Amino acid sequence: MIRVAHLTKEFRVHRRDAGLAAAVRSLFRRRYDTVTAVRDLCVEIVPGERVGFLGPNGAGKTTTLKVLAGLLHPTGGEVRVLGHVPQRREPDFLRQITLVMGQKQQLLWDLPPADTFELNRAVYSVPEADFRVRRDEIVELLGIGDTMRKPTRQLSLGERMKCELCAALLHGPRVLFLDEPTIGLDVSMQHTVREFIRVTNERHGSTVLLTSHYMVDVLALCPRVIVIDRGRLCFDGRLEELVRSARPEKRIVVKLERPVERADLEAIGHVVRHDAAVAVLQVGNASLREAMARLLAGLPVADLTVEDPPLEEVMRDLFAREAGAAGADADGTGGPGGGSAEGPEEGEGDE
Repeated sequence: MIRVAHLTKEFRVHRRDAGLAAAVRSLFRRRYDTVTAVRDLCVEIVPGERVGFLGPNGAGKTTTLKVLAGLLHPTGGEVRVLGHVPQRREPDFLRQITLVMGQKQQLLWDLPPADTFELNRAVYSVPEADFRVRRDEIVELLGIGDTMRKPTRQLSLGERMKCELCAALLHGPRVLFLDEPTIGLDVSMQHTVREFIRVTNERHGSTVLLTSHYMVDVLALCPRVIVIDRGRLCFDGRLEELVRSARPEKRIVVKLERPVERADLEAIGHVVRHDAAVAVLQVGNASLREAMARLLAGLPVADLTVEDPPLEEVMRDLFAREAGAAGADADGTGGPGGGSAEGPEEGEGDE
């Protein structure tokens, strides 16, 4: 469904110092830097997958999505989506994809979303009968029957995002590129959007590539994750494999019947949290059974659960490790190649 082979994307970025004199000089002689946003990225995604596309700010996620959607031309490498070369923007290709960006909108500001829906029907040449069936299904799933008839400027952020999703899916795309679709939404609205994405994938077999800084989105939707940092691939595999590779320890959450001394807990494992009612210990997999037995035998345990470390901590450790490796390369103490340049801020460079 999606094949990316050695993708590289570079931008020429104008650099100048602050001040009037520097601004005048730049009118006659401009200095440019070449910034590499994506470096030698190789990825394959099969039909029907839900894949999380993760990385810190400036990692190249949005740039990659724009290349896959045909908005940006790659500097090097090969990209195929549904057998098409995205940059050619062939009508048959555009009819089968959609790109939803949480920080941008396609809804007409002074008109109700229902008018944007009709406009998209005409743009994509969707038959009237198919359009109505698809629209009614999405409207019911998202609960926007009344919302879509109000002017867009009167809608809340959550209402606008739900209408954005509806507008983006009315033509029945086979591939969904979703760039932070839950950004800025409250917890209830985030759950609604996540559930809608999951149901859409399961009912229609759509392939989903999702970027998000909310780890709850990834845990709820994406069995597989692709992680990039400074434009380079860091990890590609199942989510549980990422957790095991970055943090092989387990967390034991203990609810206590009465307070215990911290020293008693430290004798069993590393104490992550300790208060009168709850203690959280971190132990290696090899010593997990022994630690649980000692807790149950020697402490006033009311309840006990075993969990993986939080995904936020796993990602933080992974990025710190990659940053250290990049620093070693830049100093000449690591592997081949020089230091990596930071790419432009996510969303830039598309003009």
